Amino acid sequence: MEDGTDDVTEQVPEPQLRRRLGRSDLRAVPEARRALRELLGQWGKPGRSDLSDVAELLTSELVTNAIVHTDHDAVLTATVGPRGLHVEVRDFVARRPRPRRPVADDGTNGRGLFLVESLADAWGVRPHGVGKAVWFELEARAA
Repeated sequence: MEDGTDDVTEQVPEPQLRRRLGRSDLRAVPEARRALRELLGQWGKPGRSDLSDVAELLTSELVTNAIVHTDHDAVLTATVGPRGLHVEVRDFVARRPRPRRPVADDGTNGRGLFLVESLADAWGVRPHGVGKAVWFELEARAA
């Protein structure tokens, strides 16, 4: 019987954030945190401000690294879905970042990837074109 309906479930697009980060523009760090906070608000994980806090911290670290350690623009992308949050920052420098263990007398430098490694459910670096993407994931089940 044909009633004009079909069994195909309509796909709802996953909420996504995409921002170009200007070269050496440190204003991009708080702007990225704000935009990510708004995106996570759309995701609707009530009572999970700790997830937002961790996501904002790790995003700040990746954005700061791209801005401070390259002399190029970068692109921030964040996507939320049933499996969780995926954030990546793509830059145009092929040199891979090296996680360092923080040293007490090193001030505040060198802690970014250590934090990502410690707090993310998964993270990594993948090459692309003339650069790389550094990414992390926070799983929805933890949210």
